Amino acid sequence: MSKKKSVKKSKKQVKATQKQAVSTSVESSFGHEGWKTIDTSGEERYRLAFWATSVIVLFLMVILSLGTGINGDDSFQVDYSEKLVDYYTSMGQDTAALNIADGNMHYYGGFFEVITGFVNRGLGLDEFTPAYHKVRHVFIALFGFLSMLFVGLLVRETAGWRAALLALLLLLLSPGFLGHSLMNPKDIPFAAGFSMALYYLVLVLRQMPKPAWKQLLGLSIGVGIALGTRAGGLLLVAYLFLFAALDFLNRAGLKNIGTHFKVGLRYLAHLVVITIIGYLIAILFWPAALVSPIKLPLEALAEFSKIGTRIRLLFEGDNVMSDVTPWYYAISWIGLTVPLFTLAGLIGGLVLLRKMVQQYSVIPVALVFFAAIFPVFYVIIKDSSLHDGWRHLTFVYPPMVAAATLFWVTLEKTFENRRNIKYAIWGILALLMLEPAIFIARNPHYSYVYFNPIAGGVSGAFGSYETDYWGISVKQAIDWMEEENIIGDNVQDTVVIATTFYYNVSRQLGSSYRDRVKVKYVRFNERYTQDWQYGIFPSRFFRGPHLRAGTWPNSKTIKVVRANGTPLLAIEKDTEGFAYAGEKASKENNWQVAVEAFAQELKLHPDNELAWLGAAKAYLNAGDINQAITSSQQALSVAPENETAYFYLGVGQLNKQDLNAAMATFVKLLEINPDNSGAYYYLALIHEQRGEDAQALRNALLAVEKNPRFKNAYLLVARLYEKQGDSQNAARYQQAASRF
Repeated sequence: MSKKKSVKKSKKQVKATQKQAVSTSVESSFGHEGWKTIDTSGEERYRLAFWATSVIVLFLMVILSLGTGINGDDSFQVDYSEKLVDYYTSMGQDTAALNIADGNMHYYGGFFEVITGFVNRGLGLDEFTPAYHKVRHVFIALFGFLSMLFVGLLVRETAGWRAALLALLLLLLSPGFLGHSLMNPKDIPFAAGFSMALYYLVLVLRQMPKPAWKQLLGLSIGVGIALGTRAGGLLLVAYLFLFAALDFLNRAGLKNIGTHFKVGLRYLAHLVVITIIGYLIAILFWPAALVSPIKLPLEALAEFSKIGTRIRLLFEGDNVMSDVTPWYYAISWIGLTVPLFTLAGLIGGLVLLRKMVQQYSVIPVALVFFAAIFPVFYVIIKDSSLHDGWRHLTFVYPPMVAAATLFWVTLEKTFENRRNIKYAIWGILALLMLEPAIFIARNPHYSYVYFNPIAGGVSGAFGSYETDYWGISVKQAIDWMEEENIIGDNVQDTVVIATTFYYNVSRQLGSSYRDRVKVKYVRFNERYTQDWQYGIFPSRFFRGPHLRAGTWPNSKTIKVVRANGTPLLAIEKDTEGFAYAGEKASKENNWQVAVEAFAQELKLHPDNELAWLGAAKAYLNAGDINQAITSSQQALSVAPENETAYFYLGVGQLNKQDLNAAMATFVKLLEINPDNSGAYYYLALIHEQRGEDAQALRNALLAVEKNPRFKNAYLLVARLYEKQGDSQNAARYQQAASRF
């Protein structure tokens, strides 16, 4: 090598060395303000206890999941799972998973569904085999466990192994979260990804600006699991950038941002890489996003910000639609369903927040409280509609427990030199943990129906809030029927079972019963329009006043599945078939036969509200108005605020020309259901009889608005317009009526 080249190379090396020295100098001056060293000395026994408890928790959750019933929403989930497997096994040729016409499942990531779908396909199981659903439940339990584990580790990174063990136990003793961790394939995998991401985010930020690749990969996988389950995982990306910025500013200070510009770029580079890898992981399990990687996730996020499905809910004793719930819906549900150790800990943590920030690292404490609180207020601000309690916000519960844990250990440390107070804190916490622990022990397979003592327990919530809204207790009903030999290998004749939860019952029975059991779907308020021998009816879809009246389960019930003594499900037996005979005769306009059949049913079961309603209808059509009114009133005594009973009562009163009473009845009906087109129609008739044509027209138009296929309402509107001399509008509504 020439001397000239050697000198040139030497100059480059010196320059590179100087550059590296400057960079190292800048990075070394970039401190760890706000990050405190975790003192785990003397905590070896707690570390061992944490991992030993984790193994026990995992084993317990898997065992419990095997005895837990099928989730009512699994009809959508399983269909999506099968379509996803078909997509991948056909190398993208089968595109059914890309756009689910009957629903919005393609807006969900398929991470969980792809894994369980391939496992079940590999085992040769289909959805009509109970083992198929057990596989799904085991995987859900694994994800629930991961959520508990990573929250425990997150708390360890903040307050040590002793606090981590407490966090793990508090999550295990949270009936709602544990119950969902046995059967909820949407919200639990999402919560697991979220918890994992929060834990690794703390590790990454602690090690900035040079985090280990393992921590970066862990954070990317957490983001990928969350986003690969639900589009709301994009929220994690916002968390990454927000808390990375806060950490950078906390270390550098506003005045020194320019000095640490290269470090800031290193922060940014890490975040971009994490986001890209997490995003790629997500869309690999999400065919619709794989085809449209930008547009589809954003559409999904918009869809779930408003939770487009509109269903009827039981909230605060009223049956309301999910898109018109009050702003505090989520806060109310959280306050009534989380254990008091979490509620007290979260509120107390806000009080002691300043002390926690002084005692622990700033970023982990801020992250935990932000992750626990922000999403709740976000859905309030966005006016997002929720349903089935607050399950869509399940992912905020693990951070809530982390925050509560920090409160309890901080409170103890505050009084560490005052033994009596410290023992009192332990005693209070132990008592608060005992109450939900007993509930779980008594109701191990459907603990998700838990309500805390503020709500008066599940018995206090009964009739005011949904309990077993997913029909999980169907499994216990079928188990009992097998024990009683109502169904089983020894039964020769076909058993007909009616239910409001067709998917749960049919899949829980499995293919082995295909020739011996016939399952029929019925609406609860129309359950006697079909012939059946046994009915399996969870309390979902009941009106609150009916439940609170104490008339359900009724006298036809042969078995009740209960949680702490409160009914979740009733099995009815209907071997006489009188109510069905009455409904059949009514359908054939054979009113006298219908009256007699319903009379026979009511002699045996005077608490059968549908028999009273059927009798009221039959009496109305037979011209016995007084009996129709009496039957309607009897129906209301069994099932208060029943819409059909008020409707028949109002029609009966109108037939007797008791206009004031009829008007009051129809007004009451509209208070119960403002969308009842029949009530508007009959109010219009009453106003017309009174000569109040303007008011009559307003109500008739509302009847058409609520039911655009209501022919008689169109005819009434046409008649009223004609009376006003508006022939053009009269002709228009007359023509509209002719289409029906």
